[in-house]
Amino acid sequence: MEQNVVQENGFSYIETNSGKETLVLLHGLLGTLSNFNGIVAQFGDTYNIVFPMLPIFDLPLKKAGLGGLLKYIESFIEYKNFSNINLLGNSLGGHLAQLYTLKHPERVQSLILTGSSGLFENAMGSTFPKRGNYEYIKKKAEDTFYDPSVATKELVDELFEAVNDRNKALRIIITAKSAIRHNLEDKLDQINCPTLLVWGKEDGVTPLFVGEKFNKLIKYSKLVVVEKCGHAPMMERPDEFNTILSEFLTTL
Repeated sequence: MEQNVVQENGFSYIETNSGKETLVLLHGLLGTLSNFNGIVAQFGDTYNIVFPMLPIFDLPLKKAGLGGLLKYIESFIEYKNFSNINLLGNSLGGHLAQLYTLKHPERVQSLILTGSSGLFENAMGSTFPKRGNYEYIKKKAEDTFYDPSVATKELVDELFEAVNDRNKALRIIITAKSAIRHNLEDKLDQINCPTLLVWGKEDGVTPLFVGEKFNKLIKYSKLVVVEKCGHAPMMERPDEFNTILSEFLTTL
């Protein structure tokens, strides 16, 4: 879905409907807007869908990692003067959504986590990123999903390009290690907003037991398991994901 990218005050973002209730989408380590096409198509007219493009590959090395990305999100939401936001994050984006909610609970109306890190995640392997090996990267991309065909050639090509760029690859490693260090188990009981957890039953990156642990630790949380689905339910089962999300948002 084509959207106009706004570039202002050092931020790059997409916004669908300024003035309406806000749903902020936070992408994963190698995520893009296309990961959320189903959400934008379904909710773009009734909500203000906001997608900040996280500068994972652009931050100075000394600022790379979750700390620098969290500051970027804080500055962006402050700049836009958003309040009562619904904050949705997949994978690393979910980790950042938790960190933001813990630090700024007054701005967050609800939290939606899907395949989120923050407790446990399987890394892409000790040899990642394995530069120059297209088939290796293709297999890792396919393993993200229950249905490997979801890992389109375009998606694999983007991933392959990222890990073969030395500067990008270095920031991938720094950010991934930063996520592992920032385990939030002892802080999750401080999240007090309604929280929706949507997990693929066959998620191999953040397995289902991770979603169950989030459900146990976050007081006002609800876990919904999606059958025949991997790490990104909003991509692999967009219609089912949207139904689950819609039912949650209408209860707020």
